[in-house]
Amino acid sequence: MSAKATGQDRNEQLIRRLYQLAEASTKDTQMFVSLFSDGGYFYDVAGGKKYYGDDIGLTVDVYAAAFPDMHRELDSFYFDHNVVVVELSLNGTHKGDLAMPAGTIPATGKEIHTPCCDVFHIENGRIASFHCYVAVPILLGQLGVLMNLGAALRH
Repeated sequence: MSAKATGQDRNEQLIRRLYQLAEASTKDTQMFVSLFSDGGYFYDVAGGKKYYGDDIGLTVDVYAAAFPDMHRELDSFYFDHNVVVVELSLNGTHKGDLAMPAGTIPATGKEIHTPCCDVFHIENGRIASFHCYVAVPILLGQLGVLMNLGAALRH
């Protein structure tokens, strides 16, 4: 096995472990955060916010509270040296409050199957950056609030 393949395997295992720790059934926010390097961050691109340190786990907790059956379906992995790109979907039933930068969407009881693309930079076996691109218009449409978002938000 080549060194490149071994590095890809290691990177894929790291990312799969990260996703497993964010699943509702196996959620471990503290362990999730521990996979990031010192100075590493999580960037919620749609929300326009970067999270560092313990705050990296906030979005894991937010989604687990809003979707207690949250599951990520990992569709494709792409590798370029220390960069890993993952196409996936976020799946679950909206049974709790979904806190968003603009306000909170109360539980709708609706299922989501929302496309997402994540980009990771890995350094020395740890995550240096995680950029998350959730298809928010699709998410809001699946929750049934896209056409009346202002009325759906609780402030």
